[in-house]
Amino acid sequence: MSLNNQVLDRPISQELPSVEANLTYLVPMAEKPVNYTYEPPTGIPRTNATYQTHKLPIYNARSISENISLDREGFAFTGHNTNVRNFYDEDEVRRVYYPEAEQLLKEVTGGTKAVIFDYTLRNAGQSKPGENDIKEPAKRVHNDFTAKSGYTRARLELAARGIDDDIDTLLKQRFAIINVWRAIAQPIQESPLALCDAQSIAPTDLVAGDLVYRDRVGETYGVTYNSQHKWFYFPQMHRNEAVFIKCFDSAEDGYARFAAHTAFEDPTSPANAPPRESIELRTLVFYPA
Repeated sequence: MSLNNQVLDRPISQELPSVEANLTYLVPMAEKPVNYTYEPPTGIPRTNATYQTHKLPIYNARSISENISLDREGFAFTGHNTNVRNFYDEDEVRRVYYPEAEQLLKEVTGGTKAVIFDYTLRNAGQSKPGENDIKEPAKRVHNDFTAKSGYTRARLELAARGIDDDIDTLLKQRFAIINVWRAIAQPIQESPLALCDAQSIAPTDLVAGDLVYRDRVGETYGVTYNSQHKWFYFPQMHRNEAVFIKCFDSAEDGYARFAAHTAFEDPTSPANAPPRESIELRTLVFYPA
């Protein structure tokens, strides 16, 4: 079921239905962007970055989903049934969903090993910063890892699993950090996910910024506006569907390395649409040597 080697004729976007929506981009800046994941000490702003919205078409990619490739566009879509009953039960997620997703990732990517190291639940109706780990949808164009932090996070997560002797060997072969994203309740109507074709992103659009946690500092990409960006989404996603997002690829020889993404306000969403409920897994995928 590999989603990596299919051919997509171009141009495609002009033939697809679309919505127009505001996407929030980083404004270019001289210093390095810094974002805190918690309320910082008095006198320090939560972020030193500024953002600007641009109204853009976001194309419905459902009709071309079988022709979209993780290694070319940087994202992909598939149907996939899950046996998880309650995604808010951490034990069930780790016990049932992790093995399901690991197997799915190997089938989708052709990878030989998949390691799930983190997950995030999103539900604006239940998010209580400081009280629980449920987050609101992220409505800024971004990518979760950089050319630097992809390696840093991979080494950290592999070391945490006690395989120190094999880390250098593993990180010399091709590996990727891929998010597995899905709805966990009703079909998504509010704050769906938009995905930017990696081929339309220039290297200069990606701006490395510090993401400050209480115990460490990560690095992510903010994204500056480029009129060449091509955006897609899969409307009304159900529990039995999954999207894959390429957040990092160690290969530098033509594969998509970084796929920008963001939640957005869909102008066609009903006014009384329930808050989006979704889960994203962050995973390491290792390819054949």
